[in-house]
Amino acid sequence: MDLIELSKAVENVELVDTLDTDVSFVRILWVDNSGQHRCRAIPRKRFYDVVTKNGVGLAFVSMVMTSFLDGSPAGSGLGSVGEARLTPDLSTKRTIPWSKQDEIVLGDLNLQPGQAWEYCPREALRRVSKILKDEFDLAMNAGFENEFFLLKSAIREGKEEWIQFDSTPYCSSSAFDVASPILREVTSALHSMGIPVEQLHAEAGKGQFELVLGHMVCTKSADNLVYTRETVRAIARKHGLLATFVPKYTLDDLGSGCHVHLSLWQNGRNVFMASDESSKYGISTLGKEFMAGVLHHLPSILSFVAPLPISYDRLQPNTWSGAYMFWGNENREAPLRASTPPGTPNGFASNFEFKSFDGCANPYLGLSAIIAAGIDGLRRHLSLPEPVGKII
Repeated sequence: MDLIELSKAVENVELVDTLDTDVSFVRILWVDNSGQHRCRAIPRKRFYDVVTKNGVGLAFVSMVMTSFLDGSPAGSGLGSVGEARLTPDLSTKRTIPWSKQDEIVLGDLNLQPGQAWEYCPREALRRVSKILKDEFDLAMNAGFENEFFLLKSAIREGKEEWIQFDSTPYCSSSAFDVASPILREVTSALHSMGIPVEQLHAEAGKGQFELVLGHMVCTKSADNLVYTRETVRAIARKHGLLATFVPKYTLDDLGSGCHVHLSLWQNGRNVFMASDESSKYGISTLGKEFMAGVLHHLPSILSFVAPLPISYDRLQPNTWSGAYMFWGNENREAPLRASTPPGTPNGFASNFEFKSFDGCANPYLGLSAIIAAGIDGLRRHLSLPEPVGKII
């Protein structure tokens, strides 16, 4: 090696030594109309110096791009012209538990600072929640039940396939034993992000599990749901597994839902539940009218809460998915189930479960559709039909 070559070698070593291997990113996360989670990753310094003030440019079409099309679907109304500003909502910023050098934050879509874009899902939920508050002095609380499959990689005939992680039945203790390292890490991560977990269990599908989140005001509940999906997927990947929330992973097994429990609150008090035993079904007049609006508009709401063709492979009779057009008291086949959880006085319902929601729905749009339907029920004083107790 001559002196010139030696000099170049030394320069290369010095360059490697000076590389910053501890770069930190802030991920700005948004959910598009098809329910897909997308993000822009910004180096930490630029995020705080520039992006917190100005946001990040995002083409309008980004809200309607599918997973298999790099462009605008026909009839979407959004194309190559126009740009929104992806603006971080700093109140949602968290340290990423599985990548502790990085942070994550939810983004709003604005046209300019202080002017929301009409297609922003988070703004849609805030807007319709404000109508509910302004007209009726009500807030809707929500608590989600997340069903998902854990899949493991297998090589068959030289090809990689994803197969079920486990094959034991509903609430199997052995399934929980096998998955407990993953579920424990998921729960710890969620708690570190301020997201309450109420319970977990093995579901009836092979390798299927359910994670139940706490009940809170719907805007915060939707944010927590997005972070929960991110967390489950990421920690599953860390363990060499694939977590999927799709409503029907395989036609040979059960589907996965994202059932949501809903209630109405006023001045810190649950006003969905009746105030005395004389009220029919243990539900207040406000609760019955709101629920009647949701039932009346259920076919339209499905466009938002069950947005994919495979969503309807899940919505089938005798699968506890809500494949019918009625409501019931503790009827788990009903799309709307009046619920009396432990701690609720006998004869009263503290919330209703909406069963048709699935894991591919944009939660902000889904909850917006439900609130809009409930508002219509309140405005028109709609009446609930008689509940269905059993299916013949």
